[in-house]
Amino acid sequence: MKQFALLIALLFGFTVMAQSNQFTIKGKITDSKTKQPLPYVTIMLSSSETKKEISSDADGNYMVKIISGNYQLKVQFMGYKTHTINNIQLNKDVIKDITLEENINELNEVNVVAEKSAVELKIDKKVFNVGKDILSRGGSANDILNNVPSVNVDVAGVISLRGNNSVTVLINGKPSMLTANNGLAQISSANVERVEVITNPSAAYEAQGGAGIINIILKKNSMQGFNGSLQASIGTPANHNLNANVSYKTEKVNLFSNIGYRYFDIYASEKQFQMNTNNGVTTILNQYDNTKRNNSVYNMYVGGDYYINEKNTLTGSYYRSKNDNNYKTNYSYNYANAGNVTDSIISGFENYKEPQYYNALELNYVKTFDKKEKKWTTSLQYDFWNDDENQYIDQQKLYPFEAAVSNLYTKDIESSNDIFIKSDFVNPINEKSKIEMGVRSDLRALRSDYYTILDDVQQEQFTNKLKYDENLYSAYFQFSSKIKKFNYQLGLRSELSNINIADTKNTFNNSKNYINLFPTVHLVYNLTEKTDLQLSYSKRINRPRFWQLNPFSGLSDLRNLTVGNPDLNPMFTNSFEFTVLAKPGKFSINPAVYYQHTTNYFEYIVKRTAENYFISTPVNLDTEDRYGAELSATYNPVNWLRLSLDFNYYKFKQQGNYEDVAYNAEDQTWLSNFRSVIKFPKIVSGEFSFRYRGKSQGVQTLKEPQYSANLGLNRDFFEDKMSVTLNINNLFNSQITKTKTVTEDYYLESELKSQGRYLNLTVIYRFNRKKNEADRLPDGM
Repeated sequence: MKQFALLIALLFGFTVMAQSNQFTIKGKITDSKTKQPLPYVTIMLSSSETKKEISSDADGNYMVKIISGNYQLKVQFMGYKTHTINNIQLNKDVIKDITLEENINELNEVNVVAEKSAVELKIDKKVFNVGKDILSRGGSANDILNNVPSVNVDVAGVISLRGNNSVTVLINGKPSMLTANNGLAQISSANVERVEVITNPSAAYEAQGGAGIINIILKKNSMQGFNGSLQASIGTPANHNLNANVSYKTEKVNLFSNIGYRYFDIYASEKQFQMNTNNGVTTILNQYDNTKRNNSVYNMYVGGDYYINEKNTLTGSYYRSKNDNNYKTNYSYNYANAGNVTDSIISGFENYKEPQYYNALELNYVKTFDKKEKKWTTSLQYDFWNDDENQYIDQQKLYPFEAAVSNLYTKDIESSNDIFIKSDFVNPINEKSKIEMGVRSDLRALRSDYYTILDDVQQEQFTNKLKYDENLYSAYFQFSSKIKKFNYQLGLRSELSNINIADTKNTFNNSKNYINLFPTVHLVYNLTEKTDLQLSYSKRINRPRFWQLNPFSGLSDLRNLTVGNPDLNPMFTNSFEFTVLAKPGKFSINPAVYYQHTTNYFEYIVKRTAENYFISTPVNLDTEDRYGAELSATYNPVNWLRLSLDFNYYKFKQQGNYEDVAYNAEDQTWLSNFRSVIKFPKIVSGEFSFRYRGKSQGVQTLKEPQYSANLGLNRDFFEDKMSVTLNINNLFNSQITKTKTVTEDYYLESELKSQGRYLNLTVIYRFNRKKNEADRLPDGM
């Protein structure tokens, strides 16, 4: 017994001694030129007996706790030179800050940086770095978003986050009209560098978007010397793409450009079934639509950084997009009695033309200081765009007699001038704490001139001019700090909204002026070196968009109109989320649970007119409660195989009254996306994705389940300088949207096929030339 007690004492003493001989080495990893922190850098500490590997956090900080000894410290990061320090004698706590230099001597440096996509987990967002993803090549920004966890883009281009379309989409951190009306289809996937998904934004971000924020970052050069790539795609149905990405960087300047052209065809079809009961009489309408749509898109994004000195950088850029939309649609309306016997047939044809021009000028200034992480950033952006919508509609009754052809022409000229000003300041108080503050203004003036001519007679009820002005002013302050394993960030944002919408006929003149406070809280606990627990809260606002306010809309189908509501009020959301952030390894799993309570919730309500036509209008209801659970998992069993699964389940309850009618709904649904990547170097790589959306019941309309699958194959040539990719999208031809609306007086059922199966072949050629003396610009230039 005494021997056993002695053994226990010896073991305990050895453990205490081992713990007492543990020391800590820590520091920050930064870029040698920009002095910016580098997140998720690999740090290896090794000796003849011990080896330990960790990653730096989102702010570039690292910390290793290990027993005393003589070690080698090796720091590795993609696109940078490996940094090695030998003979570190660890017999006390050590602080070792490290700067990494860009690797400008590797021939394939551009290819290495873009090797594969990865998701970075930060305190207030997930960052999806776009790499050599097979399925998005030759496509648009919408195709990129459909590869991002938690994000979905439907066949109409509507973007949702965790199944909620009350989401704000930004480009380069700023608002853009390209994010409206499926405008992201104009941006080539080759022009996107990364996507940030922010489900519970901090106070530093605008409060708009009840579901959160999606921020699309366009490519800008970061490599020394002359670099670039050429991309060409062909597809069937037609989906042709040409894109050139060229850049040049020296010690003083960084020039970048992306120029592209895309032409694509879409063939869509829709069938609708309507049954109406009015004063005991039942009528039936069977409607069939077939559409051929073709688009020609021209993109140009050019700009440059000027490094005034080590602490001051000036950036200017210009983005221009020209989009020619053309639609040709055949309509067939078959009316029948209660016995489904046809009593009349009407035929229609629409020729729709819509040229769009979008321009964005941006100027940014960044100042850094001797104090690490202290930074002041100011940006100014001016957007101006023009949208000219033209509808030519012929309609004729064919049965029981042939009537004269009726001609309808509509025109809507929309234009906007938008100014965006923002200034942010970050100041570390000490090694563990910092404050952030900023101001921002969003000024938008949008004009719409809409008129209609029917059989050479102007239709006054559909003719009007609209003036919409939206001025937003905001300021924020937030404080973040760290206490041992506990990190926290507290913020408060204030936004003043001044919105006015009016028409020239004085049928309405609505002004909305309100000021709101938006608190945010983010708490993180470092459970282990590779696992963090995060609890967050934010208050959000969802202001109605212009098209939700505009009561004058297109008249393609008078039987099914969607019109805006100029009296629509914003809705407010309180969002709570708990997340486990596990750093990637062979197997990573990131579960989350969330709850959102929304007041003044708005939803589209379908109403029937006296002519048995239907009008859909957004209105304010009372509340929506949404409970959800999300899971993102990745598994790399071997080097050549990567499997990932995203799963989101949520339950919602909506309540409200409108015009003395109760609109209540309670349902649950789920979304999932499975992806697998197989890679055999010098042979072939393959990628497969399968996406499923469960059925859901809203206040009026039921959406049936939907699924789709995509398949891609890729082969690299000439030491990865050239890639050839074949994509098969909508593999099972299953992208079909089915809806049902049931009331006591009518029944509506529709089935929309927006795009069938299509194939795409893409060739990419990359080139770069390392910087040498001949590349240097003469002094003064």
